[in-house]
Amino acid sequence: MASRVLQKVSRGLNETKNGVLTNGGIPFAARGFSGVREDSWFKSLFVRKVDPRKDAHSHLLAKKEDNNLYKIQFHNVKPECLDAYNELCENVLPSIHANPEYPCELVGTWNTWYGEQDQAVHLWRYRGGYPALTEVMNKLRQNKDFMDYRSERGKMLLSRRNQLLLEFSFWNEPVPRSGPNIYELRSYQLRPGTMIEWGNYWARAIDIRQKNHEAVGGFFSQIGSLYTVHHLWAYKDLQSREDTRNAAWNREGWDEVVYYTVPLIQHMESRIMIPMKTSPLK
Repeated sequence: MASRVLQKVSRGLNETKNGVLTNGGIPFAARGFSGVREDSWFKSLFVRKVDPRKDAHSHLLAKKEDNNLYKIQFHNVKPECLDAYNELCENVLPSIHANPEYPCELVGTWNTWYGEQDQAVHLWRYRGGYPALTEVMNKLRQNKDFMDYRSERGKMLLSRRNQLLLEFSFWNEPVPRSGPNIYELRSYQLRPGTMIEWGNYWARAIDIRQKNHEAVGGFFSQIGSLYTVHHLWAYKDLQSREDTRNAAWNREGWDEVVYYTVPLIQHMESRIMIPMKTSPLK
């Protein structure tokens, strides 16, 4: 297939040497194809043109009116330890959230219901960016209760990973919600270089997905797995999720958003999560 395409391209170039097509096609001006022009034109068939960027993605896409940094944690727990792990987190994490000496907030904490099993997900916000994160980490190292928690937690985990995130400027800041709700975390691994394009489409699309107030927060990674996007949604139940998502297709513009953003994705994953008892997002 590829060889036939190349042969056709070669024949097309030869047929234009006199300024017109010789196979009965629509005539056109050749505009003096030189060897350099032929090579440049040929390469343009396969090389995507990229607009130069004059600023970092974080400056173009993140909110400028605040300086929030987010950390998302994924803890894979030994199945037999999940209940004990949840109890441990419920005893310790709210005290950090409530302590004014720590410039951080627990946005939400969940167990994965559908997706990776026996998993906990924690989302933290640091008001003040990287300096606030550093301050919290330094203070926690001096907190005996937290260090005991870390030691006990380590015995219950199979693996853990985290990412540092910024929030998209066009999403609402996550705020506590009453429940009961289920939450969906949709994670997208984008092709490198496509984050701006993604943001441009979703800046217009988010209004379509706000009709039932299901949008909770949208984030993109800064440290950890890069070019990762997380969208967090809230629904009353699985049927509500199905109805809400189907209804989006009846709104003008949603089909276009899907059409143009799907090619930007390398991998995507959905988690349905249940809030822990002490989660601010119920």
